[in-house]
Amino acid sequence: MNLENIVTIIPFSPDLAEPIKTLNIEWLKRYFKIEPKDERVLSNPQEEIIDKGGLIFYAEYNSKIVGTVSLMKITDSVYELSKMAVTDGVQGLGIGKKLLQHCFKMAQENAIEKIILYSNRGLEPAIHLYRKFGFEEVPLEDGVYERADIKMEKVIS
Repeated sequence: MNLENIVTIIPFSPDLAEPIKTLNIEWLKRYFKIEPKDERVLSNPQEEIIDKGGLIFYAEYNSKIVGTVSLMKITDSVYELSKMAVTDGVQGLGIGKKLLQHCFKMAQENAIEKIILYSNRGLEPAIHLYRKFGFEEVPLEDGVYERADIKMEKVIS
């Protein structure tokens, strides 16, 4: 199946504030718990991500929003890949890959030099995908997310 013609990546708009929350809550409940930071960011994506210089993208498939990813601004040149989620039933179709590719394209267009991310080693498919895209493990600082046991980064060229 060629997803290029089926999956469309669209940017955040105020009328699409809800899918970032519903998609992320779905996987957080399955694998971890919802932390206060998650609740704050997911309930207020405009204020917590967009207004602070970040970007949010959605994957649309069969006229439904089935995936999301954010680039949260840390500094002018460093952003955190965050809030990436793909709903059950369409996982394994390459939607996460397409969302990542779009983030790299946006990073180049916005002079972002480095993307960092926090994850958990138990999410093996995600870690594999990140490594495949050139993310490398770096030392993890304490206290970012309770569930995070790995930090990775990728320098954008």
